[in-house]
Amino acid sequence: MTPLVAAGREALFRSLDVRSLHLANRLVMSPMTRMDCPGGLPDEINRDYYAARAAGGTGLVVTEGIGVDHPTSVDHSAIPRLDGPESVAAWRVVTDAVHAAGGRIMAQLWHVGPLWGANARFDRENRDRLVAMHPMRPSGLWGTPGVTTYSERSIERWSPAVEPMTESDIADVIGAFARSARYALEAGFDGVTLHGGHGYLLDAFVWADTNRRTDEWGGDLAARSRFPAAVVVAVREAIGAEAPLFYRFSQHTQQDYTVLKATNPEELGVYLGALAEAGVDLFDASTRRFNDPAFPDLEGDDGKVTLAGWARRLTGKPAGAVGGVGIGTSLREQKSGKAAVAADNIDSVVECMERGEFDLISIGRMHLADPAIARVLREAEPLPEFDREVHEAPLRAPA
Repeated sequence: MTPLVAAGREALFRSLDVRSLHLANRLVMSPMTRMDCPGGLPDEINRDYYAARAAGGTGLVVTEGIGVDHPTSVDHSAIPRLDGPESVAAWRVVTDAVHAAGGRIMAQLWHVGPLWGANARFDRENRDRLVAMHPMRPSGLWGTPGVTTYSERSIERWSPAVEPMTESDIADVIGAFARSARYALEAGFDGVTLHGGHGYLLDAFVWADTNRRTDEWGGDLAARSRFPAAVVVAVREAIGAEAPLFYRFSQHTQQDYTVLKATNPEELGVYLGALAEAGVDLFDASTRRFNDPAFPDLEGDDGKVTLAGWARRLTGKPAGAVGGVGIGTSLREQKSGKAAVAADNIDSVVECMERGEFDLISIGRMHLADPAIARVLREAEPLPEFDREVHEAPLRAPA
């Protein structure tokens, strides 16, 4: 028997099909890095963590970032990987549990690129070894720091230039994404999503500040989009025509939250259009707040359209949004010491969805506060309080 949906919440609980993926509702557990997979492999604790959200009624679970099959994809020994048979077997236990709970699960594939070292500082046992490794940077640059949560000391440590990526490096990373995408399907995932935002490697090729190359991988925005498009082509070939392929993107980077990769819709269309043509099925727009207008200086209603809304308009593909659902303070503000403030903005989520801004809404911290947040939303109950110290605590007790 299908559970009843409270009046005004119907848009959140409509089904959606993307290639072979059938979702019972529009709610997504957003990827959240936990650095809690010992040896880079999920175990029964991670299994139960993901399965609990599926059992709570969330339509789609997206994993934390999973390192692709490349030595410098992720910079912490407890960040998970998909790099061979052992990791496939470990993730198969997770996907089986999510499916048994009635959910669907996609793997978010990740390469940290220029931001190598940001997580290594938390890995005391392996920190020196990790920091000494050569990061993958399009032009060897970390990126010009602006508004950021990183300390001056950290920026000073990470920002010295290194040798730019070689043609061999580029080919190796493209191959790594393709292999890990194939491993994801072997592990039972319902599809893959690529992390192409926040200043990580795919995004670093798009950002003019970190991509100053003069070969075929650099130049204007169309040229700077070639690398992520090449990754999408390789991943699409690896997973075939039936599996869905999502792509998370952002205007900002972690080096500078004020960055705009595209200053107008036409530029955004160049970037996202290349990815759509390469094989992306759905664009996941990461913003500080899900309902922020992307280009507020535009006249009329165009100035109200969100980043997800523009992705949908420009590509004709479905879109997802993420940022601040149930929370009145951004993650950046909380990292700067500002207390989390609850904000019941679910009516705004519904309004945006009903006017065609986006098709899926990703929810992060509310999924930590209550694994059954889908039921809370379906029944229009009060949102849970989010306590960062409690809800972002490690999944397992310290050794």
